[in-house]
Amino acid sequence: MNFFFFHLMPWPNLPPPRQFLREHEAAWVTLPNSLYDPEFGSQLYRRYLDELVAAEALGFDGVVVNEHHQNAYGLMPSPNLVAAALTQRTERMKICVLGNALPLYDPPTRVAEEFAMLDVLSGGRLISGLVVGGGPEYYSYNINPTEARDRFREAVDLVLRAWTEPGPFTFEGEYYNLPYVNPWPRPLQQPHPPVWIPGLGSPGTIEYCAERGFGYMGVAYYAPPESF
Repeated sequence: MNFFFFHLMPWPNLPPPRQFLREHEAAWVTLPNSLYDPEFGSQLYRRYLDELVAAEALGFDGVVVNEHHQNAYGLMPSPNLVAAALTQRTERMKICVLGNALPLYDPPTRVAEEFAMLDVLSGGRLISGLVVGGGPEYYSYNINPTEARDRFREAVDLVLRAWTEPGPFTFEGEYYNLPYVNPWPRPLQQPHPPVWIPGLGSPGTIEYCAERGFGYMGVAYYAPPESF
């Protein structure tokens, strides 16, 4: 069994829960960014990075960072930047980016390139999380959620081919059409870094992971307002 330290990098300076629920409809998308203080944010990022680095000395097998946009819940619109910093400040533990929300990237070859770069920078310690993303992300990026799952699966095919097939090659899909797929660098781990996909228990997602040989990470963290 392996143990990973999952860090969301949340914004801590919000009103108390009951006051927050009276004054704001959500911590996502519409929460005024005037509540964010960049000077304190700079200190907070340094603290959070130090906590992630400390996980190695504490014996964790790896750390997990993830992507969210326009929210106070998780201050990592680009977890790849955090992962890049960790590649240079750690030596042993795995670095799991869980993950990049593929439907937000057009084309998703950007994810293939950046994950390959992280794998090389880390000496082959990357775990690549590929995620569908959630409703707040679609609102933030003005993406039709009815297309998200199909976009995601097509993007997964493109990313895996970019990692494993000699380039350049042509990719023709329903959502992505690229005359030249030829990413530099290529990943260090062969045939590619491990792929993890999170889910909230959808049988379709679990079956998809089993069929493709991906790791499945069950996530259950929602609570009704009355629990406060």
